Amino acid sequence: MKKYIKFTVLSLSVVFGFASCELDAPTQSSLDASSVFSTYSLAEAEVMSIHQSFGETNSYRGRFLPYYGVNSDVEWINYPDATQATTDKQSLGNYNTLPNNGQMNTDNNAYAKFYEGIERANLAIEGIRKYGDLTNPDLAQLLGEALTLRAVIYNDLIKAWGDVPARFVPNNADNIYLPRTNRDVIYKQLLADLEEAENYCYWPNENAITTTTERVSKAFVKALRARIALAAGGYGQRGDGYRLSKDQDLAPEKMYAIAKQECLDIINQKCNTLGSFKDNFLKLCQDNITAGGESLWEIPFSEGRGRVLYTWGVKHNAKDQYTQQAQGGVNGPVATLFYDYDVDDIRRDITCVPYDWSSELKDGKASQQLRGVYKMCFGKLRYEWMTRIVTSTNDDGVNFQYMRLADVYLMAAEAINELDGPAAAAPYLRPILDRVLPKAKVDALMAKYTANKDAFFEGIVDQRAFEFAGEQLRKADLIRWGIIDAKMAECKAKLQALANRTGAYADLPEKLYYKLVKNTDELSKDGDTPTMLSIYGLNHGDTDDHGKELMDTQDYSSKGWLVSDGVSTITDNIINGLYTVTPSEHCVWPIWKIFIDNSNGYLTNELLSD
Repeated sequence: MKKYIKFTVLSLSVVFGFASCELDAPTQSSLDASSVFSTYSLAEAEVMSIHQSFGETNSYRGRFLPYYGVNSDVEWINYPDATQATTDKQSLGNYNTLPNNGQMNTDNNAYAKFYEGIERANLAIEGIRKYGDLTNPDLAQLLGEALTLRAVIYNDLIKAWGDVPARFVPNNADNIYLPRTNRDVIYKQLLADLEEAENYCYWPNENAITTTTERVSKAFVKALRARIALAAGGYGQRGDGYRLSKDQDLAPEKMYAIAKQECLDIINQKCNTLGSFKDNFLKLCQDNITAGGESLWEIPFSEGRGRVLYTWGVKHNAKDQYTQQAQGGVNGPVATLFYDYDVDDIRRDITCVPYDWSSELKDGKASQQLRGVYKMCFGKLRYEWMTRIVTSTNDDGVNFQYMRLADVYLMAAEAINELDGPAAAAPYLRPILDRVLPKAKVDALMAKYTANKDAFFEGIVDQRAFEFAGEQLRKADLIRWGIIDAKMAECKAKLQALANRTGAYADLPEKLYYKLVKNTDELSKDGDTPTMLSIYGLNHGDTDDHGKELMDTQDYSSKGWLVSDGVSTITDNIINGLYTVTPSEHCVWPIWKIFIDNSNGYLTNELLSD
C-alpha cells in the first residue's frame, strides 16, 4: 500500500539543531505567516514537517529507537557482555551511561533533534492559534496534531533524560538558553494540551485525514494522554531519590482516573479492533497503514528511511531472497523470555526467534540457521513478511508502531484494578488473553489474577511483558511501577537458573535438534514453498534422549544450546552485563556533554528534587 508522504519541504519552520539543544531562530519564508496558517494545505505542510525530525539520521531513526528501552527484563542489546561494559553501545543499555558516550555525544543527536521537532511544533501551534480559523474542523485537526506530536516528543525526552528544559513557545532572544524544568510541570502541560487536542482531532476514519495510522486521531490522543498520566503518577529517578511525584495534582489515583476514562472512551467508541496478534505485525511489515485496526499511530518513515527492522527484526546475514539488506538482530529477547511463555501462547514463536538467515546462498537464497540462546532475534518484525524489497544499505522504511489497541486494553485493566478492583478490570485483560491462549488456560489465568488486587497487578506485569516484548515499553513500565531494581535482579537470577538448568528450567535439554523441511503453510515471495527449520528441544519436558532418536531415525542434526561441550552457553559475563549499577539510580541518560558545554552554564547533569 502506498504510504503517506512523510517529509515535506519546510517553509516557516526551517530550524536546524545547533550545539546547545536550543535552536536558532527560523528563517523567514517568502510566504507571510498569516497566509500559511490560514490555508489548510500550507498549514498541513508545516505540521507534517514535524515528522522530519523523527527521521533524521541520529534522531528516532538511528539513536532513540535502537537504544532506549534496552536493557530490561525481556529485551537486551544482542547480547550483553560485562567485559565490554564501558563501550559506547553496551553502556547505553547497562545503566552506566556517561555524558561523553560516543554514540550520543554529537550536536545532531536525538536530544537536539527532539528539540528541533518541538520547535517545528511550537511554530505550527503558535501560527494556527493566531491565524487559523478553528471553526474549520480540518484546521482544528492540524492544531490537535501539532499539540500531540509535541507531547510525543516531550514524553520521550522525559523517559530518556528526566527533567529537561521546557520550551512551549518558539525560540526568541529571551529563551535561547534554558535550565532543566521539573518534569511535573511538563507533565501537567502535556496532559492539558492533549485534553485540548481531543476536542480538535477526528476519530479514526471519521474524516479523510484520519484514514491512515500515520495521522494523529482522537483515539491516539486519548491513548497517549493515558500513557503520560500513568508515567506522571508513577515512580521516577529524581534528584533526591527514586520516588513518586510530590505534586498532588499528579497523585496516582488522579492519574489512574485519567487513564481509565481515556482508555474506556477509545474502547467504547469501537473505531479500532484488535484482530489477531500476528496480523498486526504482518500489516506493519507490509506498510498497511489503513486506520481502524489495532494500530493507533505509527512514526512514519519513507521507504528509504528508518531502521526499525534493522534493529528489531530477524537477522539476515546476506542479501537474500527476502531483502537486499544484510541487517537485523541488533536487539533481541532476554534468553529466559522464550521459556517463560506458556507453550500454547502464540505470542512466543512470533516474538522470540531462535534462528537467523544464512550468509551462504544457494541459488541466491539463504536458509534458516540456529543462533544461540543468548542471541535470539525478535520476530514481530521480519523482512520476509514485507511485500517490497529493501534496497537501502541500512534503512528499511517500516514504520515504528508507537501505540496499539492492546496497550489501551491493558492500561484500562491496570487503572480499573487500582481504582475499582480486579472484578471490574477483568473484562479488559481477558480479550488480550483470548486471542493468544486456549480458553481453558485463559480461564485458569483469569481465576488466578482476579483473586485480589495484588494478584491482578502481577498479572498485568506479566502480560505486558509477554505482549510488548521488543516494542520498547518495558523499561518505562518497570520504572513507573517502582519495581525496576527487583525485576532486573530477578532477571539475573533467572538467567543463572537457565544457565544451570535448575528451578523452572530444570526440564530443558542441553541441545537443540533440527533439520530443514518444506513448510506448506507459508509461501515465499517468489511463490515457492519455503524451506524452514523444524526444531526439537525448545519446550519444557523435551529431552536429549528423544533428540538423539530424531538424529538416528529422521536425519536431525544437533547444536549445543544451553550446554556446549559441557559448558553453559550463558556465561557469567552475559548475565553480569545486563546491568552494572543499580538501575533505579541510573534509569535516565545524562544530557550529553556537548549540550552541557554549550548551554551558557544553564544546564547540568543534576536532576531536580522538587
